[in-house]
Amino acid sequence: MRYSQLRAFHAVALHGGFSRAAAALNQTQPALSEQVRKLEQDHDTLLFHRDRRQVRLTEAGEALFLLTKRFFDAEASIADHLSQSRAALSGRLRIVADSARHITPVLARFREKAPDVLVSVETGNTETVLARLRNYDAEIGVLGSLGEAADLVSVDLGDSPIVAIAGRDTPWAGGGLRLSDLPKLPLVMREKGSRTRHQLEEAARGAGLRLAPSVEVDGREAMREVVASGAGIGFISRAEMGEDRRLVPLPLIDVDLRMPETLVCLSMRAEQPMIRAFIRAARNS
Repeated sequence: MRYSQLRAFHAVALHGGFSRAAAALNQTQPALSEQVRKLEQDHDTLLFHRDRRQVRLTEAGEALFLLTKRFFDAEASIADHLSQSRAALSGRLRIVADSARHITPVLARFREKAPDVLVSVETGNTETVLARLRNYDAEIGVLGSLGEAADLVSVDLGDSPIVAIAGRDTPWAGGGLRLSDLPKLPLVMREKGSRTRHQLEEAARGAGLRLAPSVEVDGREAMREVVASGAGIGFISRAEMGEDRRLVPLPLIDVDLRMPETLVCLSMRAEQPMIRAFIRAARNS
């Protein structure tokens, strides 16, 4: 197994095809294809399904791609470490967050220190955040409550109460709600991976209640739109509600549910310069 073979495999997997990978590496496509073929032949392992229109990773290829992500990530970290005393931070930092609102102060502070870094922010629930971090598809995650996770470094970003929300012109838009009121109301619930939904359902089970959604949606923004339309009552942390004038918060009277927010990264990547700088900005904000 040669370095050039691993690099060729990684480029094809990363770019989704031999021609794009060859262009990225400034090689000819036949030379690149031969490197990958030799890697497969030497180890008697098929790494790609090939047809006329596309290239897809096999199961063995998927497993190797996760390893090469770590390998080339470590290589980049070594290069960064050796050059960090000479060069400003640059490159791309990928963040996946359950809500971008929780990192805006951190992001502003980080941008002051690293103006040349391109930061991309995507949203997702807790399961998505953890999956993308562990698959090396993001460097920073922001999520709700986090259990024991030895492979993660975390920074507490504080917490906020969970409230019900209703459309401003609906009959529910006034006062607060008790847990015992909820089974009788049309509930707009997020997908099962949502920590807000999990906390609410746990509290209801503890009170001997069963909550059944009238509408189930994927994502916070979809939930807000459905609730604003008057279709039912949703749930959100107060910090994430923002200034949407179509919505009215309804406190949960007899239960104190709070949504903590935590910034996380993989422990083994915590010393990468960009990640380390973002963690430092979070701790200082």
